[in-house]
Amino acid sequence: MNSVSMTGVRKGKLSRTQLIVAATIGNALEFFDFTVYSFFALTIGKLFFPTMSSYGQLLASVATFGVGFVMRPLGGVVIGAYADRAGRKPAMTLTIFMMALGCMLIGLAPTYAQIGVAAPVVIVFARLLQGFSAGGEVGASTTLLIEAGTPANRGLLGSWQFASQGMGVSLGALTAGLLTTFLAADTLLAWGWRVPFLMGVAIAPLGMWIRRRLDEQLPQQASVVRMPVLAVLRDHWRRAALGILLTIGSTVTAYVVTFYMPTYAIHELKVPAPTALLAGLVSGVVTFLVAPVSGLLCDRFSRRALIFWPRVGVLLLIYPAFLWLASGPDAARLLITVGGLSVLLGLQAAPSITMLPEMFPRAVRATGMAIVYGIGVAIFGGFAQTVATWLVKSTGNLLAPAWYVMGCVAISCLALPFIRDLTGKPLED
Repeated sequence: MNSVSMTGVRKGKLSRTQLIVAATIGNALEFFDFTVYSFFALTIGKLFFPTMSSYGQLLASVATFGVGFVMRPLGGVVIGAYADRAGRKPAMTLTIFMMALGCMLIGLAPTYAQIGVAAPVVIVFARLLQGFSAGGEVGASTTLLIEAGTPANRGLLGSWQFASQGMGVSLGALTAGLLTTFLAADTLLAWGWRVPFLMGVAIAPLGMWIRRRLDEQLPQQASVVRMPVLAVLRDHWRRAALGILLTIGSTVTAYVVTFYMPTYAIHELKVPAPTALLAGLVSGVVTFLVAPVSGLLCDRFSRRALIFWPRVGVLLLIYPAFLWLASGPDAARLLITVGGLSVLLGLQAAPSITMLPEMFPRAVRATGMAIVYGIGVAIFGGFAQTVATWLVKSTGNLLAPAWYVMGCVAISCLALPFIRDLTGKPLED
């Protein structure tokens, strides 16, 4: 069938499965890279910030991780506007190329011992480049998925964007775990940590080849907005503000549970590194499995309900979970805690990432989604690990990260009553 859907994606060249792969492979690569960076945060701190204390190295390393998120809003604005004007396909091809370049810079970066203070500068630049590309990636690819769907299956299609994050996390955790298990500590410090980033470079050409096979129908000239960023800020600023508020809950939960928890377990609870990395793998697998189920449910019932009730679960369970884990840290408790919280994360995040692009009309949908997601993740996601690390150090309380998540989730829920729920309804075109 070679007909053109109302949404603007010509169906016939790629099957639905191929479309999902094309739209999500960049997101999976992004989270693969983020995962291995988080899991090697202690190693990177030693190599690129050796003049600092152990705590200073960790804080500088996770702060460098967060720096990339500063560029997300800018990348979202620039690439999102490009996607709305030129099409989702060229924007997505550009973002995956930039991600690969960032991976290469980190994988080949000389250490502090080799070039001094220029070493962390290279890492920071690479993270800024990755953040810029990621800011545009989510807007363009999520919008493409949503627009390729129907009122009956948009939640399921959109859920694969978050499921792809779980896949990236799983592969990143598995790679880091294998390297940590089978390489000696000196070998890992010398070159082993570079392997995952160079693997990311190798994945990118496949992603670009798949994306070039997309056959996208560009919007009619009359529907193209000359300056989509200004249109979002002028005509849809209330929607954007509500979208940013909605994003906070899922983002903080994700970055604390999936990315911070393994580092927290190693550094604060003294759990062996292979066990902590296994927790990251569990989180990624659970997210990958739960997100599509949540997508199906939010198509049948309600986006709003599938976001609200799992967040209530997070509010009720995260503090007792941290308390139980800190009182007797071992492998079983860590995996149960991370796995259980990841179920709640997958349930709420899949309908949330679907609801965000649904808030905007087609002419500014990629830009609106990119701005909302970029700002929300930049402020509350990228620095979640930094905030959690600082809270533990400054308060001396191992349960402080739980309070941070609870506060952010509670505030985020305030947006839900004011956002239109388009479950089973057509998009605004």
